[in-house]
Amino acid sequence: MGMTMTEKILARHAGRDKVEPGDLIICDVDLVLANDITAPPAIWEFEKIGKSKVFDKDKIALVPDHFTPNKDIKSAQMCKVTREFARAQDITNYFEVGRMGIEHALLPEQGLIAPGEVIIGGDSHTCTYGALGAFGTGVGQTDIGASMATGNTWFKVPSAIKVELKGKLAPYVKGKDIILALIGMIGVDGARYQALEFFGDIGQLSMDDRFTICNMAIEAGGKNGIFSVDDVTKEYLCGRVERSWQAAYPDDDAVYERTVVIELDKLSPVVSFPHLPENVKNVQEAKDIKIDQVVIGSCTNGRLSDLAQAAEVLGGKKVHDDVRVIVIPATQDIYLKACELGFVKTFIDAGCAVSTPTCGPCLGGHMGIMAKGERTVATTNRNFKGRMGHVDSEVYLSGPYVAAASAVLGRIAHPSEV
Repeated sequence: MGMTMTEKILARHAGRDKVEPGDLIICDVDLVLANDITAPPAIWEFEKIGKSKVFDKDKIALVPDHFTPNKDIKSAQMCKVTREFARAQDITNYFEVGRMGIEHALLPEQGLIAPGEVIIGGDSHTCTYGALGAFGTGVGQTDIGASMATGNTWFKVPSAIKVELKGKLAPYVKGKDIILALIGMIGVDGARYQALEFFGDIGQLSMDDRFTICNMAIEAGGKNGIFSVDDVTKEYLCGRVERSWQAAYPDDDAVYERTVVIELDKLSPVVSFPHLPENVKNVQEAKDIKIDQVVIGSCTNGRLSDLAQAAEVLGGKKVHDDVRVIVIPATQDIYLKACELGFVKTFIDAGCAVSTPTCGPCLGGHMGIMAKGERTVATTNRNFKGRMGHVDSEVYLSGPYVAAASAVLGRIAHPSEV
């Protein structure tokens, strides 16, 4: 009986020839990640262990991105704890205001993620890194603190679901539509503690599409999401990752719990209705829903191609008088390239606010909080009750094309309408 991609990566890092679903293993980790919310508790746990130094200052990444630039005194204190620890431990990969970005966009951009690696993070969307053929997953702060001391952590090996992508992408359909469609098919608990492994006609998917898809594996309950390494992956890695890496490919007789087929040519742009990502409907079913706000950004859809899609729709248009629009490039490099390509001018001319990189509105932190009864179309990843503000506000999840079209028309809209 063969192994899946996920099983092969975990076996290698556990020093074992083979693992099976349900096995409890100890794995070496290649990178330990924490942000301004999860780093301080992890640091306090690390200090309880009594070690004076982290296991490897090059294999820890600290990225204050959730409440930064600091929104209040409490968030400033949390960042101070993180900053002082990074300085005391001489952490190589510490990224703060001015050189920071949203963690799950920043780390791949900086070449800190490579195929076949194991990355744990104090953030549930650490599963993003499976787009590069790595095993990435979110863990708790106690585990982060222990891993900063030891360089390893424990896992129960997950079983896997095979997701077959078939056909050619239809116009305006991108990675966000694919993953929302999948979550709509299997539900928010459909892959609970399982690996989602993506196969089929993936060559047409950009790296940004793959990042988006793996980012939201957690919204289906997944332990991780992962794509096999192909030419698209290798092109992205070229010039970014100079260390050696070893990709994992599934055996022909790898065992999957089930196979889910998504026919790409039959997909259309979709929207996830409140208050769960599984409440997925075609945009055409939502055209009468008026909105108050649009947020384009986050670790899910704040990359350059996402901004390009929004700019394509907003070019020469104006944001609806009843709508406020916040655009957040995911990293400083993306922000700069968006300026150079004219996207930022397009956004400002249309009447959008453009922000420095931050997670801000996605988790209801700052930079876009809603009042009672308001509605937002967001390219973020969660639409739980009260996620972006008042408990009686609503979040509709979409890709950048739909978000931009909705901004222009003041209601949820298909991009072809603009």
